[in-house]
Amino acid sequence: MNREITGRAWVFGDSIDTDAMYPGFAMKLPVPEAAKHVFYDLRPGWTDQVRPGDIVVAGRNFGIGSSRPVAALMRQLGVAALVAEEFNSLFLRNAINNGLPALTVPGVRELVADGYQVTIHLAEGWLEAGGQRVTVPPLPPMVLDILDAGGLLPRLTADGYLRPAGSAR
Repeated sequence: MNREITGRAWVFGDSIDTDAMYPGFAMKLPVPEAAKHVFYDLRPGWTDQVRPGDIVVAGRNFGIGSSRPVAALMRQLGVAALVAEEFNSLFLRNAINNGLPALTVPGVRELVADGYQVTIHLAEGWLEAGGQRVTVPPLPPMVLDILDAGGLLPRLTADGYLRPAGSAR
């Protein structure tokens, strides 16, 4: 995994809950189809506009609500990373466990607008946008290891704690 990520920003507000990200009716659909409904009510048509490498930027309490597997949908859409002023802790852990980088950057919405080019460095702990750079705590080495492996299950498999999918018992 590249620890420096550059992409186009999509900015969302505060207290975006997982129900708004992954509507209930879409939970019965296969992941590729369900992904077409991310932010369905908040920003209709967004999934037709988002491109691989884009970065979702949000305010405080991003990902509150139930533990819907939104990270899998974001990855399906090609979202490269999430940046928020504050993440719900369960949502943050689900993102990391699914191999989707997530960096907390207080005040990020004051620096970034839709369409801005944003660069983040996960290991060094900084974000650059609009000619400004802010520093934040870097992601811990254990989190970087999980992201490098593509998520928690691939990390546990690589470390020998889980058997590879399809292997004999």
